[in-house]
Amino acid sequence: MSSKNKKKKSAAREWLDALVFAVVAASLIRWLLLEPFTIPTASMEKSLLVGDFLFVSKMHYGTRIPKTPLQVPLTHQKIWGTEIPSYSDAIQLPYMRLPGFADVERNDVVVFNYPVEFEYPSDLKTNYIKRAVAVPGDVLEIKDGVLYINGESAMQPEEMQFSYNVVASRMLNADFFAEYGINPASFHIMSDGSYVVFATDLVIERLQGSPLITTVRKQIMSKRGEDRIFPDGMKMGWNRDQYGPLTIPGEGTTIELNADNILRYGSTIKNYEGHEQVEIRENELLINGQKVDSYTFKQNYYFMMGDNRHDSLDSRYWGFVPEDHVVGKAWFLWLSLDEFESFFNKIRWSRIFKSIE
Repeated sequence: MSSKNKKKKSAAREWLDALVFAVVAASLIRWLLLEPFTIPTASMEKSLLVGDFLFVSKMHYGTRIPKTPLQVPLTHQKIWGTEIPSYSDAIQLPYMRLPGFADVERNDVVVFNYPVEFEYPSDLKTNYIKRAVAVPGDVLEIKDGVLYINGESAMQPEEMQFSYNVVASRMLNADFFAEYGINPASFHIMSDGSYVVFATDLVIERLQGSPLITTVRKQIMSKRGEDRIFPDGMKMGWNRDQYGPLTIPGEGTTIELNADNILRYGSTIKNYEGHEQVEIRENELLINGQKVDSYTFKQNYYFMMGDNRHDSLDSRYWGFVPEDHVVGKAWFLWLSLDEFESFFNKIRWSRIFKSIE
């Protein structure tokens, strides 16, 4: 039969073919190369802002093979606009990653799956973004809010923020704070009339120069336990500003399972090392019913912190990020929208196509 006699595709069939091709192509790009991500919270301000749209590179650290392959294309946990799960966990593949051209390095901005969201498979947990402040083998410590790695003061991101208590001679409004680049979500008035302000050191220096400001004090917690802190803030006497020292475990690292190490690393071994049964008793750790006196880790772990140090739920609160939870490296911004502006003023033009460091 000649090609002239072949039945021509209908317009509907052509549209369907084009749609299928577009979905397949987009799914491959999203899996292999780049995935879009939006900054939903202020935990990385001012380095990354709420309303920033960025691309995450899957290539840098190597693309993960999907652990949960039975999934509706271009979805994450739910089918768009519904509460219907977009996946089936009937098949769960072992962790595998294609070769990348870089390892997670200290101070990289990394997108990863939120480790303690145990109701989902690891590759479908909610995506978070933080800075990898410590990598395997590092000893991390925080003293009076200052981060130290291996005994030396760590790199401080240029736009890092803390919270400050600000006292003024009269009531201040949003327009006043806007002059200093402080948006309405970054200050709160307290019952005593003072303000809590989240800002960078540079902004605070400018703010202190205002004749309306009488007192500015950084809100650093004293040496006492905080109950939400990993692994047990009250027992360790650690809080967000007084933390550690804590050694970050890595693949091949062997530790003695004494009482202190069981407290520090027991939950990590139980939750992320792939054992069928781990039981933690006081001063003992049992794997598949057998007490173990030492343990060698199977994968690398990272300590993640937000650049907005007093407004970030990060590894200080929920622990290490396992390597198999790492999604990719935050690469560059392609759009940024300011929720407090309108129309064309919403676009932060200076941030478009800005690289992330």
